[in-house]
Amino acid sequence: MAYYRQVGEVPPRRHTAFRDERGALRYEELMGEEGFSSDSSLLYHRGVPSAVVASEVWELPDQTTTPNHPLKPRHLRLHDVAAGGDPVTGRRLVLGNADVRISYVVTDAPSPYYRNAVGDECVYVESGRGTVETVFGTLSYRAGDYVVIPRATTHRWLPSDVDGEVSRLYPIEANSHVAPPRRYLSRYGQLLEHAPYCERDLHGPTEPLVCEGDDVEVLVKHRGHGPGGLVGTRLTYATHPLDVVGWDGCLYPYTFNLDDFMPITGKVHQPPPVHQVFEGANFVICNFLPRKVDYAEGAIPVPYYHSNVDSDEVMFYVGGDYEARKGSGIDVGSITLHPGGHAHGPQPAAIEASIGAEYFEESAVMVDTFRPLELGEAALVTDDGSYAWTWAGRSL
Repeated sequence: MAYYRQVGEVPPRRHTAFRDERGALRYEELMGEEGFSSDSSLLYHRGVPSAVVASEVWELPDQTTTPNHPLKPRHLRLHDVAAGGDPVTGRRLVLGNADVRISYVVTDAPSPYYRNAVGDECVYVESGRGTVETVFGTLSYRAGDYVVIPRATTHRWLPSDVDGEVSRLYPIEANSHVAPPRRYLSRYGQLLEHAPYCERDLHGPTEPLVCEGDDVEVLVKHRGHGPGGLVGTRLTYATHPLDVVGWDGCLYPYTFNLDDFMPITGKVHQPPPVHQVFEGANFVICNFLPRKVDYAEGAIPVPYYHSNVDSDEVMFYVGGDYEARKGSGIDVGSITLHPGGHAHGPQPAAIEASIGAEYFEESAVMVDTFRPLELGEAALVTDDGSYAWTWAGRSL
């Protein structure tokens, strides 16, 4: 995220001696992307950030996938996933490929310290609230937030127990970086006027979180020869990794809430790219939100039938009443997977019923991938088994 911030204490000149009030040296860490040829930040630690005293195997949650074969669209009921575990080790894999993995977790437990060394994470908060403590400082999260955490950021999740409410989290884990679409950005990285959000909508840490402690464990997900090309390691650090007194730069975690996205509408139905919010390598993230709909005479507000010839489409229904899916059994908490090679669109009765509508009260998070998705273990146990036949008015 090329948007400069400074938090806490930093020296007036980079890469120079920076000491505390007793004369002890702060340890500078450069955290940068693409071989230090892209966004970066400088962090100043009390302790040595590479001082590891133990390294052990961490067995990842089940990362195995099953091909979507024979090919068919699917309806997954994520609210059938039982609560349990924490926001990191309790994740249940729903869908995945070589570029992105989508999971789901229902939890009110704090997570261990964690670092994803494979790619950025974009975690959608379906419900609940809490905080994420990071090496850059603390983020607060609430329902409707995307929590974007750069690759290799040490952090932990602390859900709040408010009236027994749990956090329902939808982690989208990239094998790349996650950023605003390039067409929204100037050549220097500023969000442009035609973008549906701006920098003031992005909320990063505002002050450092300086923790103390010895022999602190951090779970690290990294590349290897396990399922999905992933393995886990449990590293123990001599001093607390969240001991940063200050940092500055353009790389840091932040939140962005659906309420701050400004939907783009038109006289006739607008294509999915107008709803895009982020992109990664070989996938995009979009959100469909409450909005005024098409206003040309005779306009059909629900989508036309369409074939995703280059991508698989994953739609997570998170609020409202999704007009195009009436009669399919889809409700809040549902996911639909429409694979490339299959034309899909509204249920037939929804087309006529939508004509004349002026407003849609619906919210959904969509991920389009440009490689085929396979089914994780959570998809296999939440598949309704009959969605593929609903356009023909049949069920199993």
